[in-house]
Amino acid sequence: MPVFICAAKIKKLILPQDFAVLLWRTDYEIMLKTNYHTHTARCHHAVGSDEDYVQSAIAGGFRVLGFSDHTPWKYDSPFVPEVRMMLDELPGYLASVRALREKYRDRIEIRVGLECEYFPEYMPWLWETIRRERLDYVIFGNHFYESDERYPYFGMHTRTLEMLEMYEESVLKGMEAGMFAYLAHPDLFINSYKTFDEHCARISRRICRKAYRTGLPLEYNVSLLGYREERGEVMFPHPDFWKIAADEGCTAIVGMDAHDNRMLENTVFYERGVRALRELNIKTIDTIPYFSY
Repeated sequence: MPVFICAAKIKKLILPQDFAVLLWRTDYEIMLKTNYHTHTARCHHAVGSDEDYVQSAIAGGFRVLGFSDHTPWKYDSPFVPEVRMMLDELPGYLASVRALREKYRDRIEIRVGLECEYFPEYMPWLWETIRRERLDYVIFGNHFYESDERYPYFGMHTRTLEMLEMYEESVLKGMEAGMFAYLAHPDLFINSYKTFDEHCARISRRICRKAYRTGLPLEYNVSLLGYREERGEVMFPHPDFWKIAADEGCTAIVGMDAHDNRMLENTVFYERGVRALRELNIKTIDTIPYFSY
């Protein structure tokens, strides 16, 4: 498991799991409005400039905006991804967000991170990148099994029990990595599996039990709420998954997963996410631990 060998090289980095206590709230009405799941146009499926996202977040009343665009990977193949920034775009991404942090420091707190998969053979590179670039945080988006060089996107291709079990295997291993601030859209599989059957229930319970055991928060991702209701499709956040999360005592955070800056201006779905978690009596956080160097 090279990820843990590599972790030893990061001598002064305090990891998210080193924080013994995550502050959580049941006083939902006084929660800070924060979003740590924000993309940029570099991922090829988001729109708006970096500054547009900041200005929209201010207009929407957010106190903290965290950028976590899809991480690039240093592939061992000539594979060219279509859903993430290129490796040579990473320095510009970091510089842009940090410049905006300075420009708007009196109006909003800005943090910079990445949304990352668990790709076992590439985790040493990720650990080193976190240390070298001094990222504030990373979140876990379980989009692909082992690498997008070889396997399809879980959100569109989890139509068989085999793919569902691959999702489970990948997410459970990634949750043990110890680097992630939280697990984004933990119920991503339902977007293509469509029927929340006994297999989904079993896998969901294993994910939630792992989340409780590791102390890893789960993201209540509200990005598709409007689309789901408009089209009447089965998509995350799935109520059956979140009933299991409540039953297992999980901790949650609301995530916008913003791929369009205008999503941050209309916070109706954010507020609905907060209400849904309150009704489920799920412990909810509005801040995350950051790496300390």
